[in-house]
Amino acid sequence: MTSDELRSRREVAEALQYLDEQGLNFGTAGNVSIRTARGCMVSPSAIAPRDVDAHSVVELDIEGEPLSGGIPTTEWRIHRDLYAGIPAAQAIVHMHSTYATALASLREDLPPFHYMIGKAGGDVIRCATYATYGSQELSDNVIEALGDRRACLMANHGMIAYADSMAKALTLAVEIESLCRQYLIARAAGTPVLLTDEQMAEARAKLARYGTPASRD
Repeated sequence: MTSDELRSRREVAEALQYLDEQGLNFGTAGNVSIRTARGCMVSPSAIAPRDVDAHSVVELDIEGEPLSGGIPTTEWRIHRDLYAGIPAAQAIVHMHSTYATALASLREDLPPFHYMIGKAGGDVIRCATYATYGSQELSDNVIEALGDRRACLMANHGMIAYADSMAKALTLAVEIESLCRQYLIARAAGTPVLLTDEQMAEARAKLARYGTPASRD
């Protein structure tokens, strides 16, 4: 095993454990992956995060065939298809977090009640149509809901996000869970006022410069 392979395996294991520690996944729910030169490293199936280490992580080739021992997450098709179709995806986080799953169970999109919705790349975080977990149909539905966005909800299931690093994918997923929580609280209190297309366009333009010298403008 090369040092790069070991690093990728550790990154997957540590991300899975972080989600569990933060209460964003429960039991064996959820999964994560990172792109590699040969395909991707994905979290294993049916193993509690505390028991996952670098050697438990499963390597898949670009077709989704195992290159190492172990059983990959049941959602390996989503990871394979996202990496195949979206070059910008370098790491993927799938969570069954409480508030994202609650909103997804209403089968509703997360609308532009807050400018941070734009972090996912659009004005709305869409909800993918329901399909049985682990199925090709579910992967197809997720790809469709994502479109040119970096995250989506998954009906009666959870949410998924990707980025160009594991750290950024985790951050985006956590931010979306927070947004789902805020939206559901606001809805319980009344009717949230949604931002206009123009307001969201301005926010997205600023978010695109976030963390750069231009963000001071």
